[in-house]
Amino acid sequence: RPVREVLFFPSRPCCIEALLAEAAEPGVPARPCPCPLPSADTALIRLVRRLLSARRSLDLCLFCFSCPQLARAVLLLHRRGVRIRLATDAQYMGLHGSQIGRLRHAGIQMRHDQHSGYMHHKFAIVDRRMLITGSLNWTTQAIQSNRENVLVVEDAEYVKAFQDEFERIWEEYNPANYSFF
Repeated sequence: RPVREVLFFPSRPCCIEALLAEAAEPGVPARPCPCPLPSADTALIRLVRRLLSARRSLDLCLFCFSCPQLARAVLLLHRRGVRIRLATDAQYMGLHGSQIGRLRHAGIQMRHDQHSGYMHHKFAIVDRRMLITGSLNWTTQAIQSNRENVLVVEDAEYVKAFQDEFERIWEEYNPANYSFF
C-alpha cells in the first residue's frame, strides 16, 4: 500500500538514538540512551524513519539545513552506501549551525545556486519512489518551534515531477556551467 502521511510540527524534543542505532546495525539491539528525552512517536521520529528507509538514493533540495539529528540520519545513509545528492541555497549554507560543511566533508555530493534569488525548495526524494515535501526547513528551530507541515507520499506522478525539478536544478548548479562574467 503506498505511503500517504502528513506530519505536523512543532515536534516535541525527542531522542532518536535508538532509531539511528537500529538503522546503523539492523538486528542488533540498541543500548538504552542515557539522555532524559523521550523516544516517543513524534513528527521528527516519523520523518527520520522515512529518511532511513532509503536503500539506494536520497536526493535533497533544501533551503536551510542546520538540524544535527537530520544530518546524522543523512550521514548514516551515506555510510551505508546510499547515494546522496544535496542542492541548497548558497547564502544559507554558511550560516552558524549549518550542517552543509559537515555533510560535504563526509563526501556527500552537493551543489548550490549562483544567483541572487533564494533556492527555497524543501523536499527529499527517497529511492526515486517516495516524496517528502512541505514548509519545513531542516532546522532545529523549525522542528521544535514553528508551525510547519510535511507531506510524505509514494505517488509516481508527484515523485516524477519533483525528481525532474531536482535533476534540472542539479544540472543548473553544476559548477561546469557557472558563468562568472
